[in-house]
Amino acid sequence: MALAAGTKLGPYEIQSPVGAGGMGEVYRARDTRLDRTVAVKILPSHLSDSPEARQRFEREARTISSLNHPNICTLHDIGNENGTAYLVMEYVEGETLETRLQKGPLPLKQALDCGIQICDALDKAHRAGIVHRDLKPGNIMLTASGTKLLDFGLAKPVATVLGAQSLA
Repeated sequence: MALAAGTKLGPYEIQSPVGAGGMGEVYRARDTRLDRTVAVKILPSHLSDSPEARQRFEREARTISSLNHPNICTLHDIGNENGTAYLVMEYVEGETLETRLQKGPLPLKQALDCGIQICDALDKAHRAGIVHRDLKPGNIMLTASGTKLLDFGLAKPVATVLGAQSLA
C-alpha cells in the first residue's frame, strides 16, 4: 500500500517513504495543522484487514503514549482514513544503529553513551510494566541529540509476558 507523495491521512500530508518492516510502513509527512514534520506509520496492505494486526497496532499506540522519556519516540496522534489505520510520531532525524554499525564499530565513548541511553529508556518502559520485545540495532536511532528507541509494535505488558512464561 505504498502511499504517494501528497496523499493525505487526516491533516497529515505524506512526503516520502522512510522505511518498512513486517508490521508497518513509515513515511515522512507534514502536519498541516501545526506545520511540522512527523513520521506516519501505517499497517501494510496485507495486514490492514487482520483484526489481530489492528489490535497490535492499537496496542503499540497505547504503549508509546504511556511513555514519556527523551530516549523513546513520542506519539502525537492516531487515526484512520478510508480504512488506513495510522500512528503519527515525532520525526527522528539520524541513522539507525544498524546502519551506523555497517561502517564499523562505534568509538568507546559513543558506544557507552548509546548503551546508557538505551538502558535508561528500557528502564522507563520496564518500570511502566512494558517489555519492548524487539530490541535490535534497526529499532535504535542515533540522532544529533542522543539515542531514540523506536518501534514498540511487539511490546507487551509485563504481566502478559510473565503469564505466558509461567504457563510454559
